[in-house]
Formats: sequence, C-alpha cells, structure tokens
Amino acid sequence: MKGQSAFRDMESALVFAAPESEPPVLELRVNFGVFAGREATDAEIEALGRELLDKMDHVSIVSERHHEIGPEAGGAVHQLRIEIPADALPLWGRDLSELRGRLIEVTERWALGCIADRHEEVSEAATL
Repeated sequence: MKGQSAFRDMESALVFAAPESEPPVLELRVNFGVFAGREATDAEIEALGRELLDKMDHVSIVSERHHEIGPEAGGAVHQLRIEIPADALPLWGRDLSELRGRLIEVTERWALGCIADRHEEVSEAATL
C-alpha cells in the first residue's frame, strides 16, 4: 500500500544518528530561560542572528530546552547555543579570544534587551 510505504519512510527518518562533523570553533551558550523566565521568540533569535552577522560571515543558533535528568532530581532550562564553524570566521577574526569577547558582548546586550522588553517571573517550581 502506498500510504504505508510513505509512513515507513517517515518513521525511518524520525530518529537518526547525526553525521560526523567538525565541532564548532567557537560556541556560546545563553541561559536565556533562567534570566528571562521564558523562551526566546523566533523574532528575537532572528534579531540576534542579524546582530551577529555584523561580526561573522555565518552563524548557527540552536534554541533548545535542555533537560538534566537523574535518579534524585531533574530540571530543564531554555538555552540558546551559538555555533561558529571554522569556515565562517572572517579574516580579521582569526584571533579567537578577541572574537569571542566581541560575540559575548553582542549576545549579552541582545539578551539584556530582550529580558528588559518582556520578562516573566519565575517561580521556584517553574523550569525554563
């Protein structure tokens, strides 16, 4: 049956091993949920991307809900992960320490602006 075949193909792609790849040269993490009490919106993430493109040729931003799970306790937090691959470094950006500092400055300024614009109170029981 044609419908079942399409479903099987979709099932096989539901979970897959990530391809082997080079780790990013530079990675920043933003504990957005801890400070904002909410997740970053798509529009906010796109705005961050535009700001970072002033310093970079290419950037990857991953928005994730990071879960820590153990036998005694667990928690979840909304994080952004900013990944810079080697081929995205501008020529002047070969000094990783200076570039890291510039990107942290841009990202922190963006995060503080988002938090100031729209902050939700976090209760002790909430996990963002």
